[in-house]
Amino acid sequence: MSLHEINKGIHKHKRPNRKGRGLGSGQGKTAGRGHKGQFARSGWKGLSIFQGGGSPLVRRIPKRGFTNSDALVVAEINVGDLEELFDAGAAITPESLIEAGILKKRFDLLKVLGDGELTKKLAVSAHRFSGAAKEKIESAGGSATIVPGRTTVAEKKKAKKAAAAAK
Repeated sequence: MSLHEINKGIHKHKRPNRKGRGLGSGQGKTAGRGHKGQFARSGWKGLSIFQGGGSPLVRRIPKRGFTNSDALVVAEINVGDLEELFDAGAAITPESLIEAGILKKRFDLLKVLGDGELTKKLAVSAHRFSGAAKEKIESAGGSATIVPGRTTVAEKKKAKKAAAAAK
């Protein structure tokens, strides 16, 4: 191969293939759709998984995993983040974190984790606290208040069972 042969046969602006424009075009009459059949009809749409006859790959491969629709979505925030984002003496609640734009996604519970250091006195209200986070907040002179959250299906069943046993 020589330098002048590199781009031979490569066209920058290739003409579109105009279907149904006469027998001489190679795509005339049936316009490359063949004769009759579902593929020849207008408006035919195939599934993206269609593989023509055999069982498609997506149906041959077993399903894996499970998505629990009843699971609670837990948002986490670290003690170190609270140190950076809030001034001393601030009252921190899940609502205040949403208003400040710190928590943007939908969540059911807020858990405060113990990563980082805390030197400011903060009044933190959340649904859950890790042991380290609670210890750090209280050692800095702040308070860690547990807010009641959404009850899970398992908790509702447990309460119903306990009520039935009490009768």
